[in-house]
Amino acid sequence: MPSRHSLFLTVRLLLLTPCVFASSAAAQVPDELKRWLGPQIWQRDVDGPILSLGKSGHFDDTHIFAPMVARDKDQFFLWYCGSQGFAHDLSKARTVDERVFKLGLATSKDGKRFEKHPGGPVFALDEDKRSVLTPAVLRNADGFVLREAGRMRMWFSSATLGGGGRVQSIHETSSSDGIHWSKASSVQIERAYAPTVIRTEGGYQMWYTVPGRYPWLMRHARSDDGRKWIVTEEPVLKVTQGWEHYLQIYPTVTKIGNVYLMWYASYLHENRETTAIGFAVSLDGAEWYKHPQNPVLRPDPSRPWESHYVSSQSVIRTSDGSFRMWYASRRKPPFTNLYFALNTARWSGPPAEAAQESP
Repeated sequence: MPSRHSLFLTVRLLLLTPCVFASSAAAQVPDELKRWLGPQIWQRDVDGPILSLGKSGHFDDTHIFAPMVARDKDQFFLWYCGSQGFAHDLSKARTVDERVFKLGLATSKDGKRFEKHPGGPVFALDEDKRSVLTPAVLRNADGFVLREAGRMRMWFSSATLGGGGRVQSIHETSSSDGIHWSKASSVQIERAYAPTVIRTEGGYQMWYTVPGRYPWLMRHARSDDGRKWIVTEEPVLKVTQGWEHYLQIYPTVTKIGNVYLMWYASYLHENRETTAIGFAVSLDGAEWYKHPQNPVLRPDPSRPWESHYVSSQSVIRTSDGSFRMWYASRRKPPFTNLYFALNTARWSGPPAEAAQESP
């Protein structure tokens, strides 16, 4: 039987432990990051989707997701992944596992009203059943394209979808105009999905999701040239918050001053019928601090085209210090359209002194 002294110590530890953990967790967040972890309220400032499914028979008539937005001169370029599904002739209809995604393009003057490129998809892979997924164009924090030798660089993941298909891997392509793209590179990273890439004084940095068994993890990689990558040994993000189920996916990272900002998606409920978008910050791109009020963007049941899923987002900081996000969504089940529309929202940004930092 324990002594009265040991019982006293045990009770005292139990009483003190929550306080110790709470103060420890608060102390762990560096001061430079705390202002980024305040309220993050996104305002949907467009009445309907900014981009919808294509007409029957078009390459994007059934699924549309993964917007990647960048600015070039006086235009917003929005690349996205689209695929066909059900045909009028049911004998030729594609099942969900047979879908093949190609890269579409839409342009805008204000980032809110987009027109699709009239020529259909702007990039596809040579293999008929292999998809182009989750594009990431090299750009600055303000969204302007960061050209190298006069060309845009884009990383993307590819896969053959369905049971027994080729697992996701990351490749690269380049373009002078955002419409005509070079032949895809060989595999740069195996078993990797949804890359986001930035260039810093330390070289190129990439964050991506490792697909496979749940829970999916998020990894970081570094490169001197953006082609040969060294993967960080430990995952940089794991499931740790109550709203996260099974995975973190679709990272989008930008750097403001010395602070890395990441928005990412996860299943909002265990039934996997809805997703939401979370936020994390870092000083080195490896150790991340999640927003205590995650998720920062949820589906909106009052908007049928985005009532259940919001994910695969792209974010830039605008000239007035605010942030704009573009994201994909689904309507309620049954999920005939795995992704149904593209949308946008605006956040005014952190306190003014933080927003004045240089990108």
